Amino acid sequence: MPASFNANPGGARQDMAACRALLRDGSRTFFAASLLLPAAIRAPATALYAFCRLADDAIDLDVTSPAVAIERLRERLAAIYDGSPLQFPADRAFAAMIARFDIPRAMPEALIDGFAWDVAGRQYETLADLNAYGARVAGSVGAMMALVMDRRAPETVSRACELGMAMQLSNIARDVGEDARAGRLYLPRQWMREAGLDPNSWLARPAFSPALGVVLRRVLEAADRLYARSAAGIDELPVLCRPGIRAARFLYAEIGDTVAANGFDSVSQRAVVPSSRKLQVLMRSLIARESARDSIPSDVHDAARFLVESVSDSPAQEYPRGSIAWVVDLFGRLERQDRIRRGRPPAPSYRPRPGRKGFRGSRQTSPLRKVEC
Repeated sequence: MPASFNANPGGARQDMAACRALLRDGSRTFFAASLLLPAAIRAPATALYAFCRLADDAIDLDVTSPAVAIERLRERLAAIYDGSPLQFPADRAFAAMIARFDIPRAMPEALIDGFAWDVAGRQYETLADLNAYGARVAGSVGAMMALVMDRRAPETVSRACELGMAMQLSNIARDVGEDARAGRLYLPRQWMREAGLDPNSWLARPAFSPALGVVLRRVLEAADRLYARSAAGIDELPVLCRPGIRAARFLYAEIGDTVAANGFDSVSQRAVVPSSRKLQVLMRSLIARESARDSIPSDVHDAARFLVESVSDSPAQEYPRGSIAWVVDLFGRLERQDRIRRGRPPAPSYRPRPGRKGFRGSRQTSPLRKVEC
């Protein structure tokens, strides 16, 4: 595994400064929301988002051979998990974050798989297909953020995945016209046909119509359902982390609200949330009331199940291997994993924690990419 997060304080500070500069210039929504996170969480979250952003850019910039760029990205991730990251600040910072928070490799691998789906031009027939994509390119990031905030319970990780998936649907609804002009379509094709639109014909000549507005309304309604489910998961996070994650949730939901305010026409115009409105949303996140503590759904979203199970499968590193606490923790993980796979609600986790008390940014997308880290 890579060295610990603070193994080289001087070098780590320089790496983090480079990551912050990257996000300040290119991921303003995330950067604004991150200001509400505690400093101890803001640094690893910045490392996570910077790696996502650079990975995204690496594929966008290699327009002659994006498939090769995907393979290079997989090689970079393998080097990170081998403890020998390439000499990029974001890779080094991400490697340190992975080591510190025991991030299962399945999570960043899922992110790269989503990139590969983009490169392959995969089509999305149903909402379930689209959610599978969202789980990879955005749900995986939400799951990693949950682990950074020391929350590994299946129901909490699942809500974090759903928050990322909801954000992705908001982005998709906003960028319909931009994507179509680049030859890409992320709307459920089944819904388009039900509205009387032939997906391929529409993609050849994209234009807004009331029928398309019906499809966009359904996409945003699906996003709203995921946002609603994610709310209880936010209430399970450490108190100081909740305003920042709520801010991300509210800011991305505002994108959908703006699309709706524009009559669901995101073909002839692009929904833009004014800075003044973003400030209001940030203030709202500071005073938002929490939901009831016992209201978190216990089920795991099908699209995110593999991500949640990867946490259950990850090794316990907080106790000496073979100790009583380690054995108790191991059996607890196995029981929760078994319940998830059988579709049963996970049992409450009573995990001992000796010595301890117990969500991307906006930018112009390229023709190859939909996700925004």
